[in-house]
Amino acid sequence: MDAQPRILIVDDQETNIQLLDRILTGAGYSSIRSTIDPCAAVDLFLEFQPDLVLLDLQMPVLDGFGVLEQLMPLIPGDQYLPILMLTGDDRVEAKRRALSSGAKDFLAKPFAAVEVLLRIRNLLETRRLHVALLAQNGQLDAKVRERTRELEEAQIEIVERLAAAAEFRDDDTGRHTQRVGELAVRIAHAIGMPGGTLDVIRRAAPLHDVGKIGISDLVLLKPGGLTPEEFERMKTHTVIGAQILSGGNSELLRMSERIALAHHERWDGSGYPRGLAGDAIPIEARIVAIADVFDALTHDRPYRKAWTLDAVVAELRRERGRHFDPRLVDAFLACRPGMATPTPPRGNHWGGQPGVRTTA
Repeated sequence: MDAQPRILIVDDQETNIQLLDRILTGAGYSSIRSTIDPCAAVDLFLEFQPDLVLLDLQMPVLDGFGVLEQLMPLIPGDQYLPILMLTGDDRVEAKRRALSSGAKDFLAKPFAAVEVLLRIRNLLETRRLHVALLAQNGQLDAKVRERTRELEEAQIEIVERLAAAAEFRDDDTGRHTQRVGELAVRIAHAIGMPGGTLDVIRRAAPLHDVGKIGISDLVLLKPGGLTPEEFERMKTHTVIGAQILSGGNSELLRMSERIALAHHERWDGSGYPRGLAGDAIPIEARIVAIADVFDALTHDRPYRKAWTLDAVVAELRRERGRHFDPRLVDAFLACRPGMATPTPPRGNHWGGQPGVRTTA
């Protein structure tokens, strides 16, 4: 609220306006506008944006109740903008109707200057306090939003560092988790997921293998194929990852937990750790399953060379409806134009069988 409050007078009698103007200016109020035409009140109200309206009740063409009815929708619900009704009608019913229609106070004519000023000062002080409270609430809201943003950024940073910590133990390139995140976003975008969800997937997908922190280096870094016992141990990284990420309140951690637990489930139900099938597998885990395999096969690993792009595409198509959600495979391949479909390399299948190195 400005230091000099704005006061609007609506009264069809010029003498009444002159009287009120003298009273107000004598008390130090200088920002005053007035009109004798009640039909012009709304336009003047919108232009002047007053802090107080002095409104006559008995006027021709449009009385004070009519003006009040037009003004009330223009006042936001969280705003206190006082309207002081002025009238020679001292009936209780008139007062009740004026106050129930939105007026904050009622002053009967003829009125004394002292009473007018006291009513006006009280109403303007209430408005000043209300405006100050709104400003304070706005500052508090801004501080809460800023603090929330800082906490979210800190959480994201911790999540990213956690993903990096897991990756340092299992990826010579140092970029696998980030690439999986970007590929997952590409697939999610291709099936029409909204922008907010895409951002969460981008940050959650790199945590898919965070559970490998709990896997022994003897198994995790073994250059050759895994024994059946070692492979069973490797498979526990899904449960370990979900346990590490469990209990989070944010959608980022909840999605990360779902991905960590289910990204090795298979569309046909032959995956692990729970043998889920089809739509029972969380959609984000189905997305990451494709992104993880695609990136793993297109990059060198200590135990094998990278496959050609065409060979990887052929493998995705071969596993469509078995390992992978068919719709997601189609969406992913559709957003990568020009891919051919040759046969994948023989004798080097990545499918996770004991004795053969896996992307697990």
